[in-house]
Amino acid sequence: QVQLVESGGGLVQAGGSLRLSCAASGRTFNNYAMGWFRQALGKEGEFVAAIRLTGATTVYADSVKGRFTVSGDNAKNTVYLQMNNLKPEDTAVYFCAAGPVVTITPRYTYWGQGTQVTVSS
Repeated sequence: QVQLVESGGGLVQAGGSLRLSCAASGRTFNNYAMGWFRQALGKEGEFVAAIRLTGATTVYADSVKGRFTVSGDNAKNTVYLQMNNLKPEDTAVYFCAAGPVVTITPRYTYWGQGTQVTVSS
């Protein structure tokens, strides 16, 4: 059974940092694309970042470029989202996803349960 488990969310002040982790299990994700999405209360979900673990292809939403960094550890089947200079508008539930194609759309095969990130002003 494939599972994606996010961790690392929490409450942080504006300007602070958090690192989210997404641990994948149940299959090999070496050549998979891993994406991060977020959904704020009352708003539609939006793409944040994505990476292909082999080849290190990365894609970012304009709203997080220069502040967020996505990376992966093939050996641990884990993807990270380092979030720096956080803003109140970054407050959302963050989800990781896995699929065969790097895309900014939610067309990923597997999804985690999400982790809450709250940024206070």
